[in-house]
Amino acid sequence: MRLFIAINFTDETICRLLSLRDELRSRSENGRFSSPENMHLTLAFLGECDSRQTTSIIAAMETVHFEPFSISIERIGRFRRNGGDIWWAGVQSSNTLIRLHKDLSEKLIDAGFTLDERKYNPHITLGREVVTDAAPWQMPPFGETVGSIELMKSERVGGKLTYTAIFARAHSISAS
Repeated sequence: MRLFIAINFTDETICRLLSLRDELRSRSENGRFSSPENMHLTLAFLGECDSRQTTSIIAAMETVHFEPFSISIERIGRFRRNGGDIWWAGVQSSNTLIRLHKDLSEKLIDAGFTLDERKYNPHITLGREVVTDAAPWQMPPFGETVGSIELMKSERVGGKLTYTAIFARAHSISAS
């Protein structure tokens, strides 16, 4: 199974992301644009994993401590690529989000996984292979409170890229 760990969003946040995606699409000559059900914030990409590795991922997720926290989506940007750029909605890099990513990454590395070593750049992909003369832009921030992370399976179903949650880890519950 091709796996990654993500933060999934409420319908309200997805609706706002779709408006941004559609604005980008209207300003583009070409591109493959993200479907609503595939909009998420990746915390860790794991690639092809067997059942033993999946069990290790779940064990790592269960040991990560986090309280509910807010994320803020505040800009549209791109990663330049030949043949069209990857365009994304940028998430403000809060200490809580960075700590969650770091803790999760350390636990996964301790479990034997090899992760991307690039600096974490939290973003939600809006489109790939996008050809446009638009420039990245700032926008009034919006967001939501995050209370869980999910292990996602990526697969092609009927030729369509489909992401399915196979495990969810809610925030830690503090003892009173």
